[in-house]
Amino acid sequence: MEGQIPNIKKWVVLYPVYINSKKTIAEGRRICATKACENPTCVEIADCCGHLKLRHAIEIDKAYPRDFMQRGRVRVLLKREDGTLYNPAISSRKQLMLRVAELVPRHPGRTKKQEPVSTTSTGAAKSGKGGKKKR
Repeated sequence: MEGQIPNIKKWVVLYPVYINSKKTIAEGRRICATKACENPTCVEIADCCGHLKLRHAIEIDKAYPRDFMQRGRVRVLLKREDGTLYNPAISSRKQLMLRVAELVPRHPGRTKKQEPVSTTSTGAAKSGKGGKKKR
């Protein structure tokens, strides 16, 4: 157990803010807004890392320094001890962020959450606005 703790400290840190399209670069986003996803969570990022066959660890008690209300981060191991990559398609932090940002919108928990919310809110807003315009 003690052997794993120093190893985790050398893993790549991935905060949800890094791939959040709602944030600006000054607020901490690290990839372009068109490739980023909307409001990712640590659990979604960790599931995507698991899908990419990368070792990861969620640290829920950690906060992003620029926005301390944003809780959680994911640590990811890209390379083995001998220097070979776990996933040859991902060799850097930037590639990791881009791949995770592609996968998060397709996360099974996300698609179930957003479909009912978007249909009810748009339907109510359209009928409400339409009635007011006619009068």
